[in-house]
Amino acid sequence: MQHDFFSATALLLLVLDPFGSIPVFSNVLNLVAPGRRVRVVLRECLIAFTVLFAFLIGGEAFMRLMHVSNASLSISGGIVLFLIALRMIFPPPDGVWGALPPREPLIFPLAIPLLAGPSALATVLLLGARAPDRMVEWTGALAAAIVISGIVLALSGRIKEVMGERVVAAFERLMGLILAAVAVEMTIAGLRIVKGSF
Repeated sequence: MQHDFFSATALLLLVLDPFGSIPVFSNVLNLVAPGRRVRVVLRECLIAFTVLFAFLIGGEAFMRLMHVSNASLSISGGIVLFLIALRMIFPPPDGVWGALPPREPLIFPLAIPLLAGPSALATVLLLGARAPDRMVEWTGALAAAIVISGIVLALSGRIKEVMGERVVAAFERLMGLILAAVAVEMTIAGLRIVKGSF
């Protein structure tokens, strides 16, 4: 499964899932003073970008250190993405990431795991490991996805008011369905690599 800048940006937006995170961000930001909300979103997005960028540039070295092949990373990444997609399509009663603490967020739960969660970490690790020569392109795609997500999440309260909770929930399920298809494609690509090695 080959990616370019635009498809990588779209994939990262799917796994970052800013629209699916609107209800959580909106509820958590209600605990923050109105004047600080944009700064909190920017801070959490910067933390998420830093963590994801570290996984992106360290992906190939990490795989070599752990003796992990591209095939196994692709298959396991597909499985993780599929499990996250299922939780997006069929969210549990307390939300995709569970109950949230009643305080201003710092790293948890907005930066990690809502933005830099298992699916996003697996995705950037896979991008960096598969095509390390295109690191500038992947970094640009990650930055673009984080910026778009930050804008959406900074406006989460207004978007939730305009669209309504049902529309937001429906959109999250749609994103989950698309992500499930991407996850299956990643798994199939990994199986093809395994098949070709025999």
